[in-house]
This record gives sequence, C-alpha cells and structure tokens, in this order.
Amino acid sequence: RDLLARSFRFSALEPETEIASADGETRKALLRLHDGHHIESVLMPHHGARNSVCFSTQAGCPMACAFCATGEMGLVRNLTVGEIVDQVRHWQRELVARGERVSHVVAMGMGEPLANFDATVAAVRMLIDPQLFGISPRRVTISTVGVVPQMDQLAALDPPMNLAVSLHAPNDAIRGAIVPLNKRWNIDEVLGASARYVARTKRRVTFEYVLLAGVNDAEDHATELAERIEGLGRTSDYHVNLIPVNKGPGQFARPPERRMERFAEILQEHSIAATLRISKGQDIAAGCGQLKVPEGRAAVAAV
Repeated sequence: RDLLARSFRFSALEPETEIASADGETRKALLRLHDGHHIESVLMPHHGARNSVCFSTQAGCPMACAFCATGEMGLVRNLTVGEIVDQVRHWQRELVARGERVSHVVAMGMGEPLANFDATVAAVRMLIDPQLFGISPRRVTISTVGVVPQMDQLAALDPPMNLAVSLHAPNDAIRGAIVPLNKRWNIDEVLGASARYVARTKRRVTFEYVLLAGVNDAEDHATELAERIEGLGRTSDYHVNLIPVNKGPGQFARPPERRMERFAEILQEHSIAATLRISKGQDIAAGCGQLKVPEGRAAVAAV
C-alpha cells in the first residue's frame, strides 16, 4: 500500500495551506501542482443556502488587467482538466464531512478560462455529470475578459452555461487603459459576442464591472454603460455586477459608498438589473482580483 501511494498520484493537487476569513465563511486554499507551481481556489458559503467554489483555470494569467494581482504573475501555464476538477473535489471533501456539498462553481479564480478553453470545458462537463459531481449547468458560470472567438464557441455548447464578461468600462479609452486585451477585441466586439451568446443560449449575460475611484465610476460613465447595454436589445437579458475594487496592484481606490450606489441607480433607471456586490474574503486576499502566489513573473503567452 505504501509503494502504491508513492508510485501513483490520486490527486492532481496537494493542499499546502488553507485560511479562513474573519467572518468564518470564505476560505482560501493554496494548492501545489505536481511540477511545484501553485494555484489558489476559494470556497464561498452563502449563509448555509449554497456553497460556491471559485476555481482557477491557469497558474497565473496572461491578461495583465491593471487592478488584478493575478495578472502581475504573468502566465505560468494552463491547468489540466484534472487540476481544475480537483479544486472542486478539494472543497467537496470538506463539505461532505459536515453533510453539505458544492452547489455552484465559478471559473473566476486565477487565469482566463477561455484562454484554456478545451480543459475548462472538459472539466465543467465532469462537474455537471450526474454520475460525478452532479452540479446543475445553471449553477456553472464561466468568466472571460473578452476572448471573442471562444465566447462564440462557448455559446455553441450544449447544455449552455452562465457567462460573466469582465467589462470594467463603458468605452474603449478607459477599457484600453486597464484591460490590455481590449486592444485585440474592443468593447463593441465584446458586447457583440455577448449579444450573440444571449441569442444562442437564451441565458442572461452578466457584466462584471470593478469600480475604480476617478477612473470609471462617474455618473456619465454609468449613463454611457447603460446606453451601450440598451443598444444590445432587451435590457432584461443582461445584469451588471458592480464590484468595489479590492486592495491590489496600482494606486486604485474604492469609490465612496454613495457614489457606487448612484452608479447602480443610474443603471436601474435604464431598466438594467445592477447589483452592488458585498466584498468578502478581502482580509485573506480571496476577493476579486486578489489571488496571487509568489511564483515570480513568467513570460506572458498570447491568446
């Protein structure tokens, strides 16, 4: 048995550390890959109603968004199907021990999921398999910063999954300054792919929008964003998640609470569903844009 354990690897990941936020809910795991690289994964319970796992699809990230700590690492490498699935299995083991299960999964950890398309999709197919994890496809969300060709590929899959698009700006001038990929596929192309996703899948698309004080948080920005979404068709097909920026790279600051609330109100006045998210896990660097491991900066790979 000892020889078997030494000779065969039954998990693609080795847990190294796990920490919990002060509220006792959010948990973050540092996981070692077989080649010595590391990734992070997060468990986000929601008041006992559901258990969401935020999983990584790459070690590091090639996208280099200005406010995101993961982007500072550059791309180390893509994760394998097993390395993606085992992040969920890690948390599933813990939850089953107390009579619970993973109910939702979101590809919003380290990396750009659509830059590792095949492995991400294969992993999700395992997660929704009734004989394996049995997670409903309606409880699976894939995020992207706007890799347009793969957004169209994702739309063609059956069953469809939820799509979250990291938009972060109402125009190319702002988006190009904080999201380098905007130079490859601009905001009109990303929004066009989002509209095609809605048309093909009949699923609502979520736009993620990190609020940066003095950068993209003005009332005019909210109005411009609303007008762009109105131009896509039915506003009920879209939802905007407003995310106060978490501590990370750069000199970005969180806008005042009232300013963020007003941004949401303007979207709602245009009949666009908008939610100002409550940040969780910041104290353990598990919030949006905070996942990072000390790998050193690797060469950035093109999409």
